[in-house]
Amino acid sequence: MTNSLLPVHTLIMNNKAINFGALVLGMILVLVSLVYFVTPANSLPRFFPGYNMALSRHHYTHGVASIVLAFLSFAYYWFQSGKKSSEQK
Repeated sequence: MTNSLLPVHTLIMNNKAINFGALVLGMILVLVSLVYFVTPANSLPRFFPGYNMALSRHHYTHGVASIVLAFLSFAYYWFQSGKKSSEQK
């Protein structure tokens, strides 16, 4: 019977790539939240959720939601990139 598990170095590289992706996603979500806080709904880019030509108010709830998602993404990056215990090495 053959072992179908990936080599350890492949798993470590995938983990680093996912961590970097979480960091980049968090940065993008912070920028998106700034757009929601600063820009009224009728001036949002058309691909943003909440775009409405008839509204001139800001979508603060969308901004708060993207800040929360950014925080979760940064928290994931922080916990995954921290020091490993001696048992996990």
